[in-house]
Amino acid sequence: MSDDRTLVADTELNAAQDAATAAGAEEYQSDKVRVLRDAAHIRQNPGMYIGDTGAKGLHHLLYELVYNSVDEALAGFCHHIQVVVHVDGSISVGDDGRGIPVDIHPETGRSTLELVLTTVGAGAKFDKRTYKTSAGLHGMGAKAVTALSEWTEAEVRRVGRVYMQEYERGKPTTEVKDIGAAANRTGTKITFKPDPAIFHETTFNYDTLESHLRELAFLNKGLSIALADERAGKKETFHYAGGVAEFVEFLNRADDTLHKPIYIDKTVDDVQVEVAMQYTAGEEERVHCYANNAYNPGGGTHLSGFRSALTSTLNAYGNKENLFKNDLQPTGEDLREGLTAIVSVKVPGPQFESQTKIRLNNPEVQGIVISAVNESLAKYLEENPKDAKKIMGKVVLAAEAREAAARAKKAAKDRKSILNSGGLPGKLMDCTSREPDESELFLVEGQSAGGSAESGRDRFYQAILPLRGKVLNVEKAKQEKVLSNAEICNLISAVGVDIGNAEDLSNLRYGKVVLLTDADVDGQHIRTLLLTFFYRHMRKLIEDGHVFVARPPLYKVTAKKHVRFVQKADEMVRELMDRGLEGTRLRLAELKAEPGVTPRAAAVFDGEKLERLVRVLSDLEDALQILERRSLGLPALLAQAKERGGSLPIYRVQVGGAEHWFATADAVDAFRRQKQEELGHELVVGDELRPGTPPKNGNGNGHAGETLYVQELHEVRGINRGLERLREFGLTGADLVPLPRIAGREPPVRFTLENGEARRLLTQLRDLVPEIRKLGERGLTVTRFKGLGEMDPKELWDTTLDPAKRTLMKVQLDDALKADEMFRTLMGEKVEPRRDFIQKHALEVKEIDYHGA
Repeated sequence: MSDDRTLVADTELNAAQDAATAAGAEEYQSDKVRVLRDAAHIRQNPGMYIGDTGAKGLHHLLYELVYNSVDEALAGFCHHIQVVVHVDGSISVGDDGRGIPVDIHPETGRSTLELVLTTVGAGAKFDKRTYKTSAGLHGMGAKAVTALSEWTEAEVRRVGRVYMQEYERGKPTTEVKDIGAAANRTGTKITFKPDPAIFHETTFNYDTLESHLRELAFLNKGLSIALADERAGKKETFHYAGGVAEFVEFLNRADDTLHKPIYIDKTVDDVQVEVAMQYTAGEEERVHCYANNAYNPGGGTHLSGFRSALTSTLNAYGNKENLFKNDLQPTGEDLREGLTAIVSVKVPGPQFESQTKIRLNNPEVQGIVISAVNESLAKYLEENPKDAKKIMGKVVLAAEAREAAARAKKAAKDRKSILNSGGLPGKLMDCTSREPDESELFLVEGQSAGGSAESGRDRFYQAILPLRGKVLNVEKAKQEKVLSNAEICNLISAVGVDIGNAEDLSNLRYGKVVLLTDADVDGQHIRTLLLTFFYRHMRKLIEDGHVFVARPPLYKVTAKKHVRFVQKADEMVRELMDRGLEGTRLRLAELKAEPGVTPRAAAVFDGEKLERLVRVLSDLEDALQILERRSLGLPALLAQAKERGGSLPIYRVQVGGAEHWFATADAVDAFRRQKQEELGHELVVGDELRPGTPPKNGNGNGHAGETLYVQELHEVRGINRGLERLREFGLTGADLVPLPRIAGREPPVRFTLENGEARRLLTQLRDLVPEIRKLGERGLTVTRFKGLGEMDPKELWDTTLDPAKRTLMKVQLDDALKADEMFRTLMGEKVEPRRDFIQKHALEVKEIDYHGA
């Protein structure tokens, strides 16, 4: 009987498969095959080109342009690079290199500039006569920038002329234009604004840019890289004559060092090897490897070459000087304890493990590095006996400590007893499940919050470990002290991972380790101490994505006796707007014609029409604020538009101290030609005018009034679109600014906001959105949520523990170099680096709250 059933089932299955095959054959025809080229393919698959569409991918766009400029420096043609973050969210990279060619390419019949910025596979990196060494392999960087940007502008200074071309989402919107004579310099400047349709977040982080650009300046000694942020008025220039030697000093600024950096610079068979190394009094090894300026987190042949040379040279010196007593033989780890080193190579044909350049695979590099380091390090040790004695003393101590630790493992009080003999900590409120993949451990600040979490959790898969007081700062503590700390031992026991063998996660008891602390200063401090512990002693947990930070709700909302919590800021704003719009009307008064006032009939906006108006005004406000950050006001632009009877002007032009406004690029060109005819000679195109910087007359040759400055206000395009939408409501740009007082008389009231008995008079439409939000707050007390103890168990479950509603942030290690530097600076022994960091960032702190926007 079972055989019959099997036969029937097989027959039905075969029939179903035949039907599916037939249907698939009908659907999969040649007309279903799409051909995506250049920008279309990049926009369809951005992750292939920049890794992701988050913050990392966003910054990668900029780095691609910076790398192009650095490659010009490696070729010997660029000495200065400038990165500017503009107030409208765009960013530019400029250099003084040769400038991208603009003439017609012989094979394609298109401008070379357009080809380089839009056509996949086009580039000079394939020709080793143009770039002997380059971090770019595939000619993709600039194309990704134009394809993934809302708009891009390329400005090239070459052969005494200035050329410009504009693009939108990877496609040129103008031809390559000759816009005038150039001053006595060459170079390329690319300005772009990331496309919000591609990126979740389009705001560039100054600290992230600062860290990466500083690193590039260290790796290219003598190259000057300037960073300016118009949003906050910050600027900094990175220039290091000492190159990687200064890099090592910078990394060790929070440590006690044993000697000055040892610097090696050798070129063999067109491969340049630069190494800087310095020993500290600490225990951690920090060796960072780079190939053609690209960081290689997985090391590669240059790292293996360096380690091999270090081991053989130091061992040879120690044996020659009889420094290893009682058959002591240091291992590679002993020789590298406390070592900070930068290993940078420039290779004509780099072979990387992947597009992200994780590991260098060129086999010839290993031997070249071994030879260079062996020779130079041996010579240094012979010529600097005092430093050699300090280094070898450090090595001997490390070897003796290792052997002592090995002997201690055989004793009864073995370090593994934390996991083997003591069992689980008594205050751990464990879960029922024994499956790590579904289990979660919450590290909760304080006993009271731990009690609420214990009562509110799902006991099947959620465990709670309350933490008492401040956790030990392991950055300052020796391992012996770490292992004698009760809270740390409880934590190790609960997690199930031995810090002496933290690479082995086979005994990990929970798939998620969640840090749950208050949002006040103490809570942030405890969270930082815990992150320090995991980074230094259980880094594998972070690397494999097991560590999370819980985000309790941001707001506590009280209405009469009812208390509830709102998770995110945008949810709070949306709720207040919805409440404020309920039953609200906007009444437009009738306006009669008089000086400065446009006549208009009375009208009332409510319901869906008022909601649509609010959306238009909210979108407009973002662009208007960008305009105001440029120290420009809407009234002045409205006056310019009125004079010309059209939209707001987009181009601000200054020449000879006079200011002019134009709506199109063609109008700017016409003005330039007219001015040149009046003067009888060409105008020199200057760099874009910066806010608060008056134009400089002349170009250094004694002719005043010859420099033309052009500033394009991209946000005005958005304002013009918003004004078009306003006109659909019978409103104009004049409604966004207060009416002027005439002959001392107060201007008429144009707008009245009504809700029940409440009436609010508005002088301009820009006040409408905040006033509606205030109406939404009536009857509510909205406070920033601070302590977990403010919630009962049910509230804690609903907001923070329930997987269906909570927000968890995964702790990721995106930049190991920056993370290491941050922990050393903020948590290390030395006070000066920490004080400098606090002083530098003090003005940026608006409130001590990790939820902050």
